[in-house]
Amino acid sequence: MGEDRINTILHNVKILSEVSEPEKRILPNNNSPLPSIESLKRIVELVKAIAFPGFFDDEEESSRVRSYYIGVNMESLFSLLRKQIARGFIFCNEIEEKNVSEKSSELAASFINAIPNIKRLLYTDVEAIYNNDPAVSNPGEVIFCYPVLQAMAHYRVAHELHKMGIPIIPRIITELAHSATGIDIHPGAQIGEYFSIDHGTGVVIGETCIIGNNVTLYQGVTLGAKSIKLDKDDNSVNAPRHPILEDNVTVYSNSTILGRVTIGHDTVIGGNVWITNSLPPYSNLTQSKYISASFIGGLGI
Repeated sequence: MGEDRINTILHNVKILSEVSEPEKRILPNNNSPLPSIESLKRIVELVKAIAFPGFFDDEEESSRVRSYYIGVNMESLFSLLRKQIARGFIFCNEIEEKNVSEKSSELAASFINAIPNIKRLLYTDVEAIYNNDPAVSNPGEVIFCYPVLQAMAHYRVAHELHKMGIPIIPRIITELAHSATGIDIHPGAQIGEYFSIDHGTGVVIGETCIIGNNVTLYQGVTLGAKSIKLDKDDNSVNAPRHPILEDNVTVYSNSTILGRVTIGHDTVIGGNVWITNSLPPYSNLTQSKYISASFIGGLGI
């Protein structure tokens, strides 16, 4: 019985060790290491430790020790990020392998230079969350406890890498936060200062969204696309297709805004509202009664 089990395992190991046809279509045509999920998790943790000293490590509170730990974390961050950027480029076959090392080092250094601004933006998010939620006892509670801060830390890191033209890595980073928090933010979305999501679960923010300053969303909000444009070969075209929310907009729970529409500044959108048209500034939109509509083949939205 033991021999049969071993033979069965060895037989399946032989089958699974061969590169299948689907693998050949999906994986890059080289034997280079793939991007590492664990390393990318560590990269975000290092950024959080640098931006919020003492919250995500055992650092003592003194300026001298603080400088030491930030320096150590920065060095580790640069080393990890350079390696993962290189793996991302090789995975996507976007740069000749001989040029990858130099390009990856250059981009990792550019990201290090962006960390002070990432920190600044994250602190505006902390302040917005604290100001919008009376259940928060102090801003530190937001940093320790609130899933939106975790999602925004991942997003702010990923968006900076996305702007640099780095493939695959930004998407992995935001999807790590999506899995952990239920907040789905594409790294290509543009989000301004003082951004807040209350509760957070089920929020979707699409790739081409543009969100201004002092915007608040509640759980279940979708900022999505109404339709996908196709080229002459019926391939999807990556064109602007998600909403624009101007400054000081609030969208309450379970509302859906679809398409390249503009929600004017200082607008309040109530819960459970479906929007596919632009709204002027200072709008106040609620659904006062049940509305029934029929759609055929997905059309009509």
